[in-house]
Amino acid sequence: MNTAAATDPSLPTPATALGWLHTARFLTTAPELKFLPPLEVPEIAFVGRSNAGKSTCINTLTQQRQLAYASRKPGRTQHINLFTLGKQGVTDAVLADLPGYGYAAVPLADKRRWQQVMANYLVSRANLTGVVLLIDPRLGVTELDEVLLEVIRPRVEEGLKFMLLLTKADKLTRSEQARALSIARLQAGGGEARLFSALKRQGIDELALSLWNWAHPQPAA
Repeated sequence: MNTAAATDPSLPTPATALGWLHTARFLTTAPELKFLPPLEVPEIAFVGRSNAGKSTCINTLTQQRQLAYASRKPGRTQHINLFTLGKQGVTDAVLADLPGYGYAAVPLADKRRWQQVMANYLVSRANLTGVVLLIDPRLGVTELDEVLLEVIRPRVEEGLKFMLLLTKADKLTRSEQARALSIARLQAGGGEARLFSALKRQGIDELALSLWNWAHPQPAA
């Protein structure tokens, strides 16, 4: 339970954050940046290797079974999908679902094209507020993940919110979870690191609160 929120009603609770995420609705899909609408509300991107559990994570957070499409052929979908968030029909943030990368069956030319689109998005999307990089802790941070980390590092240093999310945590023992989390915190480069399991409902409240806070920053005292 969020004890701070319990003592201060002005602070969000997990129920508030999850209720907000449940408002997610499809906005648009785009194969290239030029097709994305210019937006001023905070945008939070989910990125990661194919089969890292990205679609499952988004669907779990939004409490919608098929909001994010989980393809039977990982890596085939190469579009950026945007979802609006906000109650009473007022959009106050956007989730961006970036296609999984690293799937071997995708032609090399397609891989390179998409990697460039993704890099351009992460470097130049003006309203990008936060990035959640999903990692299968059994594989750890791979070479492709390292490339992505290098791409966004300058923006993280400038204030972009960042999280390494260790998905499928239920596949690990408690000691393995602790070790993976310790390593991830070192690799996060100033960002956060969290464990997550849709199956065991682990880390959902904490992740929801983080996303809410990223999209609704408190004014400096």
